[in-house]
Amino acid sequence: MLIAIDHGNKQMKTACRPPFVSGLAESTTKPFGSDILVYQNRYYILSNQRIPYKRDKTEDDRFFILTLFGIAQELQAKGLYGENTQRIQLAVGLPPAHYGAQNKAFTRYFMDRGVVRFTYRDRTHTVYIEDVRCYPQAYAAAATMMDRLMGSPKVLIVDIGGFTADYLMMRSGRADLTVCDSLENGVIVLYNQVRKKANSEFDILLDETDIDSILEGKTGIYSPDVVSLVEQLAQDFVNDLANGLRERMLDLSSGKVVFVGGGATRLRKQIESSGKVKNALFVEDINANAKGYEFLYQMETRNR
Repeated sequence: MLIAIDHGNKQMKTACRPPFVSGLAESTTKPFGSDILVYQNRYYILSNQRIPYKRDKTEDDRFFILTLFGIAQELQAKGLYGENTQRIQLAVGLPPAHYGAQNKAFTRYFMDRGVVRFTYRDRTHTVYIEDVRCYPQAYAAAATMMDRLMGSPKVLIVDIGGFTADYLMMRSGRADLTVCDSLENGVIVLYNQVRKKANSEFDILLDETDIDSILEGKTGIYSPDVVSLVEQLAQDFVNDLANGLRERMLDLSSGKVVFVGGGATRLRKQIESSGKVKNALFVEDINANAKGYEFLYQMETRNR
């Protein structure tokens, strides 16, 4: 069974299931609730407190445990669980700037586990990850929309994620991998700026869900000053990102610019009002990278 997972610093996404925060709580005793995963005699539940940014996700087992949550959700959605071993083909990805240095280690991180037995929601899963393929983010998202990009001479794909903003140039429907990189300028940077300034100016402690709510227009419970602060810092963040791309000789005012990722969706108002992007298109599907990994895996194995 092919399962594609996008290991975001902010959220984990599979191709078909709703995303969940990249956060874990671990315990040696069974916690309250039903969404419990048990692996190697330890209990895990998902947490809204994400794991601090990790450039190398293979440093410990936390992203592997999060992967088991994603696998279990996909299997249970198809009614697959029990003692029979499910053979898994796993498609994953990394930011373009990290891909060359980390893709082999990231692949081994999942492959060297043997048969893995765990329970999720009191149902047993026995899985064997028999194959892992890793692909660059942004390129994967672009792969899902090739048919819409074929007629354009130049399209820039910008994927605003948790800690990185990845970009890729498409020319006449083909990826130009010489113009493909990552800026460590994802929405987590914005969150940290907002939290610091809100605390210093208004003595208020905002968490990431508060900031997301304001960016999504759900401002009713917040003071106008706090809303104004969040919106202004978000606008500054978008302007800085556009200027950073401009410094790399990427002109957002010519050709199409396709924005993907949860960060781009939340910052759509600021992107459209920045005056720096002439032809902006938005991919609202937050699972676009995971779907791209799945598509690329299928294409690669079909052509072997």
